[in-house]
Amino acid sequence: MENNTELIKQCELKAKEWLSPAFDADTRAAVSEMLEKEDKTDLIECFYKNLEFGTGGLRGIMGAGSNRMNIYTVGLATQGLANYLKKNFAGMEQISVVVCHDCRNNSRLFAETVADIFSANDIKVYLFDDMRPTPECSFAIRHLGCQSGVNITASHNPREYNGYKAYWADGAQVLAPHDTGIIDEVNKVKIEDVNFKGNKELIQIIGEDVDKVYLDLVQGVSIDPDVIKRQKDLKIVYTPLHGTGMTMIPRSLKQWGFENVHCVEEQMVKSGDFPTVVSPNPENGEALTLALRDAKAIDADIVMASDPDADRVGMACKNDKGEWILINGNQTCLLFLYYIIKNRQATGKMQPTDFIVKTIVTTEVIKKIADKQNIEMRDCYTGFKWIAREIALSEGKQQYIGGGEESYGFLAEDFVRDKDAVSACCLLAEICAWAKDQGKMLYDVLMDIYLEYGFSKEVTINVVKPGKTGADEIKQMMTDFRNNPPATLGDSKVVLWKDYKTLEQRDIDGNVTKIDMPDTSNVLQWFCEDGTKISVRPSGTEPKIKFYTEVKGTMKCAGCYERCLAEGAVKIEAIKKSLNLD
Repeated sequence: MENNTELIKQCELKAKEWLSPAFDADTRAAVSEMLEKEDKTDLIECFYKNLEFGTGGLRGIMGAGSNRMNIYTVGLATQGLANYLKKNFAGMEQISVVVCHDCRNNSRLFAETVADIFSANDIKVYLFDDMRPTPECSFAIRHLGCQSGVNITASHNPREYNGYKAYWADGAQVLAPHDTGIIDEVNKVKIEDVNFKGNKELIQIIGEDVDKVYLDLVQGVSIDPDVIKRQKDLKIVYTPLHGTGMTMIPRSLKQWGFENVHCVEEQMVKSGDFPTVVSPNPENGEALTLALRDAKAIDADIVMASDPDADRVGMACKNDKGEWILINGNQTCLLFLYYIIKNRQATGKMQPTDFIVKTIVTTEVIKKIADKQNIEMRDCYTGFKWIAREIALSEGKQQYIGGGEESYGFLAEDFVRDKDAVSACCLLAEICAWAKDQGKMLYDVLMDIYLEYGFSKEVTINVVKPGKTGADEIKQMMTDFRNNPPATLGDSKVVLWKDYKTLEQRDIDGNVTKIDMPDTSNVLQWFCEDGTKISVRPSGTEPKIKFYTEVKGTMKCAGCYERCLAEGAVKIEAIKKSLNLD
């Protein structure tokens, strides 16, 4: 890293504040070591900024410093949130919050720290007795009538990370104006203001009492329980990847009626070190290695993996040659919405006011399904808080029946306001049972969708740029794309440019119109003549810039799938060259 004198000076001043008696001896020692080292890279990385709320809340590498996850950054965030809650609900006799956590190293410590600080501020805390899935945290906030909630989790990030998700009274992650309101309060807090000494009388431990209600409601998500009764021996291989899914998903599958669930033994071990995977991310095929091993051994029908906080699900199924293939997040979302619409129609449950939601970076084939079936579809920003917002806006007027995103998140119900791998795994098993009931595999259902609605191939290209220099590079890349947008991508002409930061779109004739969205976002989109869609955005939770590519193809028979995939791959390579990403 380039040693910027002014930046080093700022970081040193900030770091010296962490040598006060307000910080424990281990933290002071770690900071002293950074200050004394000739190479100031670690010092800059740990102090060049404060952790900020992104699409996933507060998230960072664990360690000492203002840009690291530790009890102090967690403490500052919690004191700020407590102050904000007391301002917002000043007339309320008893403000209450839910505190939940995942399997990661320090997660229980951070959760107990959060509970202590809230209770020290006269806020009642419902603290889960052990790790639980993110969706259950969201559910518990509404179920217990709380004003807020905190979930300690870094979702699918590498093992060095932890995080802090703040929720509002609606069970969704905070949106405007509360997000900036909380940040303003957090920024006012000094470490001396944080009250770490908890009031145990205000901390109530919760567990099975909430689990049972949640699981009973999840069971109600099933559209066709009869098909499960006929296919109760469906062979399912499931892995929680050492995370919270092990507490709820096998139990929920059993409650739905699936009697042949095989859990990957080595990964049913709670561990923040994630010892059996390189990364606990179901988007990465490597994470499903052991599950696929077991699936081959028992000739399973489906493989499912939830991420450590059990809000996302990865999946594999057999193709027409009997080979196991990974199904990406766009395809999983397609399968969910196709099944929900088709089977709500078949069982007479579909209503004219029903609607579905997808994020702007998710496949446009969903829009084709919605248009053909005359179902309202809404586009929203990345992050499930935006899907939750759509549910809240229509509450009591229209029925939300499902929504998802390309990054393996899906929500089939409205009693949770975040993505839910518990209900998603069960519904996925039901779709598989429905296919088997017709002598088909999940793969065949996916082919049916492509044949009816058109083929698309989606690939997310992640360009990783770590640290401060990386953050600056990402910022510059977005500026350059904004100032010099591409005229062609691969061999196709760009015909529409969208900028969600200015909320303006421009077509090929130069016509500029407004984009109707509830807020601005640092996202660029380009649409081509041949149906190609490219979305560009910096990640809110990781040091990377993401390029979501979607290319179209003509698929006339199920046997054409491999050819379409190969042609799509060639198109995507050409697009990468156009954007200098190769």
